[in-house]
Amino acid sequence: MVLSLVHPAPAVAAWKSILRTNVVNGEILADLLELTAEQRRSLWLHPRFALNVPLRLVNKMEKGTLDDPLLKQFLARIEERESESGFACDPVQDGAFKQAHKFLHKYQGRALILCSSACAMHCRFCFRQNFDYDTSIKGFEAALSAIAEDPSINEVILSGGDPLSLDDAVLFSLIRKLERIPHVKKLRFHTRFPIGIPERIDESFLSCLAQTSLQVWFCIHANHPKEFDSEIFAALREIQKLGIPVLNQGVLLKGVNDTASVLVELYQLLADNGVMPYYLHQLDRVFGSARFEVAEAEGKALIQEIAKQLPGYAVPRYVKEVPGQPGKVVLA
Repeated sequence: MVLSLVHPAPAVAAWKSILRTNVVNGEILADLLELTAEQRRSLWLHPRFALNVPLRLVNKMEKGTLDDPLLKQFLARIEERESESGFACDPVQDGAFKQAHKFLHKYQGRALILCSSACAMHCRFCFRQNFDYDTSIKGFEAALSAIAEDPSINEVILSGGDPLSLDDAVLFSLIRKLERIPHVKKLRFHTRFPIGIPERIDESFLSCLAQTSLQVWFCIHANHPKEFDSEIFAALREIQKLGIPVLNQGVLLKGVNDTASVLVELYQLLADNGVMPYYLHQLDRVFGSARFEVAEAEGKALIQEIAKQLPGYAVPRYVKEVPGQPGKVVLA
């Protein structure tokens, strides 16, 4: 009698199980937040750019109101359907800088790999919500070849979507291949994952960061102090223990963080936990996001005000992306 060995299925990573609990239905979110029928009439409960928000963030939202600063970032409003002058599907013209599959090259010395179309959450102001990720093509060969052929590229930014949505094996393989390109010295992560699912910063991921020969920079995206909790900072601290700088970038959003008091609270909280405020972005004018726009003059005044209350290292640069410019345009 011949016995065959049956190998147990690999355990599903905890972060993947948590990701599956994201709220992706507007009516369910409205129920969880106990919104009234009148409040629901102003919502677009089944938008084209689908709702997707982690339970961790839902649990931080105030019930019975549409004015919660977290809810505003994720729940669609009916005005998103309206045409707005000056707003476009690709406001930063990513399509013009796509030189190979999953590869964008905008700035001297650094390039982006768009690792995945998936993200831990869908922000209503996402400037890449209409981007053609062409998910029918697998792998990163075209992007890696383009980087290898251009010795001016010394930094690779993993973006998306969100690079942390990749399986560890895929992500680690990509990093190993980048390590073999002699002129690539720095690796930067742009991720929102830790804000909604800090469990993604697990032992497996930390092990990869500890082993890479590249200088890593880890940039998160948060817009309001309410997004944070002790578990998120504990996860980020594990990255910091590896000697990896952790930065934050955000977007200036009307009704969310367009007051000096909120920004001071946010940047003080970040500084207290060793996270350096990096950029505060002027809104990229993606179609459907007009309700979030704050005038540049108001943004400059906010930076001047918070600079009076915070040390210099806790004040971000207020920037705007202008297609064709050699870098972010600094407004203040």
